[in-house]
Amino acid sequence: MSPLHTALLQSSGRPGDVAHNLKVLDEAAREAAATGARLLACPELFLTGYAIGGDLHRLAEPADGASARAVAAIAAEHRIAVLYGYPERAPEEHGVVYNSARLIGPDGTPLANYRKTHLFGCFEREWFTPGDRQVVQAELDGLRIGLLICYDVEFPENVRAHALAGTDLLLVPTAQMHPFQIVPEQMIPVRAFENQMYVAYVNRVGAEGDFEFVGLSCLAGPDGVVRTRAGRSEQLVQAAVDPDFLKEARENNPYLLDRRPELYTDLG
Repeated sequence: MSPLHTALLQSSGRPGDVAHNLKVLDEAAREAAATGARLLACPELFLTGYAIGGDLHRLAEPADGASARAVAAIAAEHRIAVLYGYPERAPEEHGVVYNSARLIGPDGTPLANYRKTHLFGCFEREWFTPGDRQVVQAELDGLRIGLLICYDVEFPENVRAHALAGTDLLLVPTAQMHPFQIVPEQMIPVRAFENQMYVAYVNRVGAEGDFEFVGLSCLAGPDGVVRTRAGRSEQLVQAAVDPDFLKEARENNPYLLDRRPELYTDLG
C-alpha cells in the first residue's frame, strides 16, 4: 500500500469571513495536490474563525450546507481529500451548535462528520453543545482515518478508543493557545507512540480576540517521531503516512497486545 501524503494547513484565515477562508483553502488544496498530497487538514473552526462569539449562530451551517458543498467542489477539483473545522447548526435541534469537523473525499463525497465531545473552558461551553460519539472513522486510500478536535486528544481515553477501533491516522484540527504548547511539543508524539498510530495535529496561529494560538502543527508517527512540524507563522507542511511502517511499528511495540482490560474495570 502506498504512503498517504498528508498536508497540514496552519492558518487562522480571516475570522468571520467564510468566503475568504474558502479561498485560502482552495489555494492550499491546489498547492498541496500539485506536490502529490492526497489529504489536506485544516484547523479547528477554520471556516469561520474561533473567537466569533455572538456571530456564531449567524455563521453556523448544517453539515451539508453551502460551505460543505463549496469544500466538496474544491476537493473534487484538486482531487484531494479535505478535513475542515466549522460550527455545525443542527436543524433538528433548535438553537444547538456543535464544534465540528468534516472530512470530504477526493471526489467530493462526504466521508465523516465529528462533533467535539470535550469542550474547553467557559468560552466553548457557553457557545457549543458537546457531541456524544467518541469514535468517528472513515476509509481513505486503504487507511482508517479517525477524527478528534483539539481538547479531545488531551484525554488518553479518547485516543485509546481510536486505537482499539483500528484508527491508522488520527486527524486533530485544533485551536491550541498559549501557554499550552506542551500539547503539540510533547503530548502529540506520546499519543502517537502509546497508541501505535499516526497523529496529525493542525493548529490555528496568531492572535484572535483574547486568544493567542501557538501554531506548532505536526504529524507524529507510531514511533513517537515527528515527521513534520510548522513554526509560529502561517504555513503548509507535509509528511507521509506509511502503512508499511505502521504495520512494522505495531509488530515491534506490544502496548495494545499486552493490555489487561480486566484490571481496568474500575476506571470511571
